[in-house]
Amino acid sequence: MSKPPRLAVVVKGWPRLSETFIAQELVALEEAGLDFDIWSLRHPTDTKTHPLHDRLHAPVRYLPEYLRDDPARVARAMGAAAEMPGFDAAAAAFVADLERDDTANRRRRWGQACVMAHELPADVSGIYAHFLHTPSSVARYAAILHGMPWSFSAHAKDIWTSPEWELQEKLSGTTHGAAFGATCTRFGAEHLQAMADSPSRVDLVYHGLDLGRFPAPPQRNLRQPDAPFALMSVGRLVEKKGYDNLLDALALLPDRLDWHFTHIGGGALDADMRARAERLGIASRITWRGACDQPEVIAAMRKADLFVLPSRIAADGDRDGLPNVLMEAASQKLPILSTPVSAIPEFIDTGVHGVLSDDAPTALAHAMESFATDPARAHAMADAAFDRLTAHFLMHPGIEHLTKRLTAMLTAQG
Repeated sequence: MSKPPRLAVVVKGWPRLSETFIAQELVALEEAGLDFDIWSLRHPTDTKTHPLHDRLHAPVRYLPEYLRDDPARVARAMGAAAEMPGFDAAAAAFVADLERDDTANRRRRWGQACVMAHELPADVSGIYAHFLHTPSSVARYAAILHGMPWSFSAHAKDIWTSPEWELQEKLSGTTHGAAFGATCTRFGAEHLQAMADSPSRVDLVYHGLDLGRFPAPPQRNLRQPDAPFALMSVGRLVEKKGYDNLLDALALLPDRLDWHFTHIGGGALDADMRARAERLGIASRITWRGACDQPEVIAAMRKADLFVLPSRIAADGDRDGLPNVLMEAASQKLPILSTPVSAIPEFIDTGVHGVLSDDAPTALAHAMESFATDPARAHAMADAAFDRLTAHFLMHPGIEHLTKRLTAMLTAQG
């Protein structure tokens, strides 16, 4: 009996603490019976991993992060690629892309694709990429070289900062586009469907949450309005997360409020945010925990009184999709304050499941103070968010849909 066809999964880096949604999905797909290898464009930089990463059995293959890292490997691959049946079409696609994006990054994608195509096991029948920008470019070139289908899962930055021409070509069958794509928000799905040659090429598949990975929510006693108020957030310290506005808002909270803020996550703006807190005179009220694994994140959520994520649209157009940390906070019945950016309103109806505030510091400060002074309302919204999570945002429906889509793609070729 012949073995079922296998899948190759392309990711930016593996493992990554900030991308638990990818780890959750891949573990679930593996447990659903899909057989695949992971092809990572980068080596890990985090010193910790999540327990989820340890559950994955798939082999991990690392492509040369920079072509100069292994010139002999790249040269062998490029020579072999020239003999592949799809070389002319793949090279034409690359040259057309290079004419519009003549960058080192674009050339690196081609080199990585050649290495991947050269080293791809013979029983692989399709490629699936997480993120529609760089990983999908590598997947697309490698798939064309082999004459096999490819597909993608799109998230946030890859949708909103990629050039329109590139999205359109990856979403059209006439330009070696994806067999199908999935994205995790209605907001993103409608945007990509409008660019595709057919709306059916893009599916809305919420990541959802696997509640089996989380403890039941704690028994939360109603906090007294004058009791200490513990705020927290989890997110990378980058522009789109809006932490500069949050720090400014914290500085506006009234002196009578005994608050403390805990931040979990790293990021390029780490030093800037710490310096900003010092200038605002609130550094003593803030704990910067850096990168944490998921058990540490959940433990912090169980102790906090409010989860705050002041997302916004960055200057380059980058923005959040539907951050999984909001669902994780809901899983622990932790009240939520966020902003109506992108797909966040798809999970939170403001005033019902949490509060979506303007991201201006004065508005954020007012919202935080309202949570502190009306704990009964905060408690009720947290209960409603938990109910919404369990009714509409669990992981399993999306995994079932993806398994069917990927299996159909593979068996059409297998």
